[in-house]
Amino acid sequence: MSVPPLSPSSASSLPFLPPPSAVVARLRAAGCVFAEDEAALLLAGAEGDGEALAASVARRAAGEPLEHVLGWAEFAGHRVKVGPGVFVPRRRTEFLVERAVRLAAAPAVAVDLCCGSGAVGVALLAAWEGVELHAADLDPRAVACARLNLGPAAAVYEGDLYAPLPARLRGRVEVLVANAPYVPTDAVALLPTEARVHEPATALDGGADGLTVLRRVIADAARWLAPGGSLLVESGERQRPALLDALRSGGLTPRVAHCAEREATVLIGRRPDAD
Repeated sequence: MSVPPLSPSSASSLPFLPPPSAVVARLRAAGCVFAEDEAALLLAGAEGDGEALAASVARRAAGEPLEHVLGWAEFAGHRVKVGPGVFVPRRRTEFLVERAVRLAAAPAVAVDLCCGSGAVGVALLAAWEGVELHAADLDPRAVACARLNLGPAAAVYEGDLYAPLPARLRGRVEVLVANAPYVPTDAVALLPTEARVHEPATALDGGADGLTVLRRVIADAARWLAPGGSLLVESGERQRPALLDALRSGGLTPRVAHCAEREATVLIGRRPDAD
């Protein structure tokens, strides 16, 4: 079956917008499982500009994440800006947000480590009126994106985990969330191409067993948490026993939350009310 062209003839000076069926066919031929839905989004984003549509479809057909092509990702009911080289927020991470909000109705101070695009922070700000939110990431592209998404409502820092946070936050953080990388190094090669090629390795590769970054997050969490404050991290199901041990060793009382529908596991470590 021939795929209709998506670019105008060189002899034509009129704007060219292919029919939706042509866009769907091109995306389906490239292996896009949800070709119809993606075509609708790309057509809407092009706003009648045939050249813009052709460029967007070509990027998607070449394997670039749909969210990078669109310039946004949907997360927890919000449209969050994302760009090339920035980790795309996963829908399963909405469970992390839900557990944080359920855990604390109105915390005064919250921190989002490994914040990426700032998607988690956007959702937390919407749920917690008046919260003092701080976010940090090692990747400068992610930091720039998070600052766009969070605006003046949060302080966003560039640096390694806790290092860039102001010292005045130590012992004051009521909710600490960290969507740190937890894919074992050997398993990164098994990830979809759009993740391996187009997202930063620092947001995916968690070291030999996937827990290198998470162990560091957990080890220092008690120093930053307020008495009774909690750390929430996302992890793989197989990594749960090792992380529960790490939480206990870090002076935190652990518990597990799991969402089968989204295949999401969140570990919660609570600092005791009094040391």
